Amino acid sequence: MDSNIKNLLWLQSGGCGGCTLSLVCAQSPDFLTAFEVAGINLLWHPTFSLETGREAMLVFDDILAGRTQLDILCLEGSVMMGPNGTGRFHMMAGSGEPMKDIIAKLANKAHHVVGVGSCAAFGGITSSGDNAVEACGLGFEGDIRGGLLGSDFKDKSNLPAINIPGCPVHPDWVTQTLAQLSAGDISADDLDDFGRPHAISGTLVHHGCARNEFYEYKASAKKLSQIGCMMENLGCKGTQAAGDCNIRPWNGSGSCISGGYPCIACTEPGFEEPGHPFMQTPKVAGIPIGLPTDMPKAWFVALASLSKAATPKRLQQNATADRIVSFPERKKKEGH
Repeated sequence: MDSNIKNLLWLQSGGCGGCTLSLVCAQSPDFLTAFEVAGINLLWHPTFSLETGREAMLVFDDILAGRTQLDILCLEGSVMMGPNGTGRFHMMAGSGEPMKDIIAKLANKAHHVVGVGSCAAFGGITSSGDNAVEACGLGFEGDIRGGLLGSDFKDKSNLPAINIPGCPVHPDWVTQTLAQLSAGDISADDLDDFGRPHAISGTLVHHGCARNEFYEYKASAKKLSQIGCMMENLGCKGTQAAGDCNIRPWNGSGSCISGGYPCIACTEPGFEEPGHPFMQTPKVAGIPIGLPTDMPKAWFVALASLSKAATPKRLQQNATADRIVSFPERKKKEGH
């Protein structure tokens, strides 16, 4: 095989398969073309590959025996550690082994290990509630380092497990990150404290939001059908969540916010249990608890008060409407 071709193995564990469904929606190019251009050979995927059962196990055996090089291991879904750390809640069919053990063995053979989606990264939805299945991510359990592989894990390229979060993940984040790994263009300096590439975590969902003018003047919607800012009353966490969802739209046209729903920060560890309803903004003395990232509380209060005092009538009227009802007025030039 051409030495420039990188072998990728994709496994699924405790999850819904939504990240695979999202990947299928990749556009310009589609994910198969993106893999081909990046020189990625898909060894096996539980949805896309023809091999099942014994044939699939032979693929794993060849990797573990060193007969096939594994350049990139992708895991979708959380690792099921229960009951009592045995992993027997999720067994690899036909192997007699817990899936967690097979994932760990393959991870130790891989040049790069990638958690695709927030379940594989941090535990995600599967770990919510009392987490009876003892679900965790590859390198994290929530926001705590560890997970299946442990806090000191390094792949054969001396990188930690790389996390591409989201519930589901944005398809372009997957194809972009895998292309960069294939080209050898990701180093430890390119990752944040949660193992996320800065290409993802360096942007907030808030950036590029179509409702930013409402945000600036704190002209807020009071229910979902209205077009004002959803931070103050409807639980939107776009100012706190990593991702370029509003700059790089899903399927070329949309995002959660542009679709009328608040950002629930699905790229962040622990998003699945915010401690309050997703569509509610918790407040203390009328001030939202979840303030924008890196913004001191005193500054926010001062700026919010000033902004509300200066809110144009147009924004006040539109914020609580389900469509634009008041249009921008053009000032007439003197003498006209």
